[in-house]
Amino acid sequence: MTEPFVRPDVQQFLAYLNSLPGPKTHELDAPAARGLFRAMKDVAELPVGDLAVIKDLTIPGAAGDIPARLFDARETREPGPAMVFFHGGGWVIGDLDTHASYCAEASRVLDLPVVSVDYRLAPENPWPAAPDDCEAAARWVATSPAELGRTVTGLVLSGDSAGGTLTIVAAIDLRDRPAAVPVIAQLPIYPAADMSKEYPSYDQFAEGFLLTRDTMKWFEDAYRADLTHMRGSPMHADLVGLPPAVILTASLDPIRDQGRAYAGALAAAGVPVVFREAVGNIHGFINVRQAIPSSQGDVAGFLVAARTVVAEAEANRVMAQAAG
Repeated sequence: MTEPFVRPDVQQFLAYLNSLPGPKTHELDAPAARGLFRAMKDVAELPVGDLAVIKDLTIPGAAGDIPARLFDARETREPGPAMVFFHGGGWVIGDLDTHASYCAEASRVLDLPVVSVDYRLAPENPWPAAPDDCEAAARWVATSPAELGRTVTGLVLSGDSAGGTLTIVAAIDLRDRPAAVPVIAQLPIYPAADMSKEYPSYDQFAEGFLLTRDTMKWFEDAYRADLTHMRGSPMHADLVGLPPAVILTASLDPIRDQGRAYAGALAAAGVPVVFREAVGNIHGFINVRQAIPSSQGDVAGFLVAARTVVAEAEANRVMAQAAG
């Protein structure tokens, strides 16, 4: 088999990462793994940068309050779409801080308010706690609550890795039981779209590319999802009628083929889809843009494509509302 292309800055980062002493993520308990992920952000990710609004929020959920954070490049806004973002981390690690830099950049480039959701994590809160919280958060944003200070006309759902899975699940949940405003676009980043079977990339990149097979197994064991259910593996759902999608994968990712398969399944279901792959890059690259500078280009290209899709979807929503 031909060796896969690895970018020079990716190769350098992987060499550093794989030479580090100490336990790997799957050898830690959940609190220690969360601390390791937060520490990596401080050395591998870009600063949050300038933003007009960064505001902590509290969203009511069925099992208690859900922490969230608003990122907005503008102090005030006319009515328009808002993004609801679900962070990655295998449903076990990650929080509002680990993905703050990316959320800020998304707000700047997309010119949208971004609400990042700190859903409950496993193993303390196994499946379906995470999708329940994400659905509740999206529905709350859709109501344009006073705390948000913005009038929301449509939802843009997005997230990376486990958050990409939650993005798809929330899009399905809100298609089947609509919220106060429609979901106009979905933007999953290297999602685990179908955990019910192994795809070729799962073996090809099982070791040495940041996300490993052992870590994936650790995440799955903690999450305890029903992988035959669409809220565990959303490709088990009927995908017809889902909102337009922009999907981003990484070519050196063990779950790469799940994102590819989801893009193909959406197209087969008649859903407009833009597919992009960061060739020569690894899973998790949106969080290591300082350590892997070429990732900035991947993020920029994805967000520009997303901005076009969101603008078209919002225009279509306005026309449909006027016609109705």
